[in-house]
Amino acid sequence: MRSVNDVMTMDPTCCLASDTIDRAAQIMKDEDVGSVPVVDDTSATLVGILTDRDIVIQVIAGKKECSIVQVQEIMTRNPVTCRPDEDIQNAMDKMSQHQVRRIPVIDDNGRILGIVAQADLATRMDQPEKTEKVLEKISQPVG
Repeated sequence: MRSVNDVMTMDPTCCLASDTIDRAAQIMKDEDVGSVPVVDDTSATLVGILTDRDIVIQVIAGKKECSIVQVQEIMTRNPVTCRPDEDIQNAMDKMSQHQVRRIPVIDDNGRILGIVAQADLATRMDQPEKTEKVLEKISQPVG
């Protein structure tokens, strides 16, 4: 079985918890991604993750000002994570169990190394049946 390191996107662009939603959205646009890891500004330790869905639901639909709201106000704190040497099946199981489309990859000190997204699984895995089942579980409505 392959490890997370084999499929993850390395060195994702991150934002700070104190950044505005405008800044985070610009990163998403520039990098063509749907999520941005949020790091501590002194140690680069992962403190959260912000998704495009978070922005839409909590800021835009809430009629809040993107240039005023800070990332820390709406980010998911303590996101589900994995390690680079972890078996990819474990990461896929975590994604299915927690119904997340992206999972940050951290080192032993909690610093961000990469991220595994649905697209990484779909394009870099050599087991299409397994990948399809994981993607289906992630996409199930929460009930």
